[in-house]
Amino acid sequence: MKKLLNTLFITRQGVYLAKEGETIQVKEADETLLRVPVHTLQGVVCFGRVNASASLMGFCGERGVLMSFFTEWGEFLCRVQGPVSGNVLLRRRQYRVADDVEGCQAVVRTIVCAKVANCRQVLMRAIREEYDDSESLSRQVVVLKSVLERAARPGQSVDVLRGLEGEAGKAYFGCFQSLIGEGREEFAFQGRSRRPPLDRVNAMLSFVYTLLVHDVTSALEGVGLDPACGFLHKDRPGRPSLALDLMEELRPVIADRLVLSLINRQQVRTRHFRESEGGAVLLNEEGRKEVLTAWQKRKQEEFLHPMLEERVAVGLLPHVQAMFLARYLRGDSEMYPALLWKG
Repeated sequence: MKKLLNTLFITRQGVYLAKEGETIQVKEADETLLRVPVHTLQGVVCFGRVNASASLMGFCGERGVLMSFFTEWGEFLCRVQGPVSGNVLLRRRQYRVADDVEGCQAVVRTIVCAKVANCRQVLMRAIREEYDDSESLSRQVVVLKSVLERAARPGQSVDVLRGLEGEAGKAYFGCFQSLIGEGREEFAFQGRSRRPPLDRVNAMLSFVYTLLVHDVTSALEGVGLDPACGFLHKDRPGRPSLALDLMEELRPVIADRLVLSLINRQQVRTRHFRESEGGAVLLNEEGRKEVLTAWQKRKQEEFLHPMLEERVAVGLLPHVQAMFLARYLRGDSEMYPALLWKG
């Protein structure tokens, strides 16, 4: 259980939430673990086997406290909210900002800068750990710094920022092979290939990115934002554009480092993949199970959040960033604080 900003996250399994006076009582068997005054909250986010009394849900609805329920794996299930909801106002604001040139630029610039900075941190960390090809990594660190400086300039159009994001991705993945340790020739990487992934590294990246976009979509649903209306990614039927936007800053921190760890620690091997007749390389059932297990463990690790200045489980980062974005769009903060990783 953790209270961040004005949201109470319930991650402990088997607990029961009840109303006690003006507080939310968190119980396990006959023991009371926590009491939180409801007037200090705007939301309660529950993961997995968390039960709540009908009286508490009614009380929260009456007081405007949004209750959201997710599976233990982070899949959005439902939310309980009162008759007067700010969601429609929040979504209208989201649509207006997405259609406003300057408003859209501000969000996109923040996201792109954070993504480039986090990619750069991944490479700089590898240099500090004395990877063999540190010279190549150092060159791309310089390239990413140049991209970051250009992206941070005010007044850049969204199309220019998209181009800079692509330039950064080319530099980053251009030296990704250098992040894979020696003796792992079966994980040769020539660059990103998506549909279909053409090598084992791309198969893992695509699979983990799918897990991440799923978690981010659920987090956006939880705060009442429309996952389909994005700023960096253009609207397209069936595409969770805003989730794709928000995951950009999280990819290097959560997904890429996990894939590299699985390869370099030899937790995945060639037997975890299969190749289709069309040349696509995919994780097989055993491989997916291995990656999913590591993914769940990764989400339980804690991360010192630079804005909150306290340790937060990696699995809660999409929810925290979704909350920050909702606060920005509501006008509660002057800017959206994208996640900057200090590796």
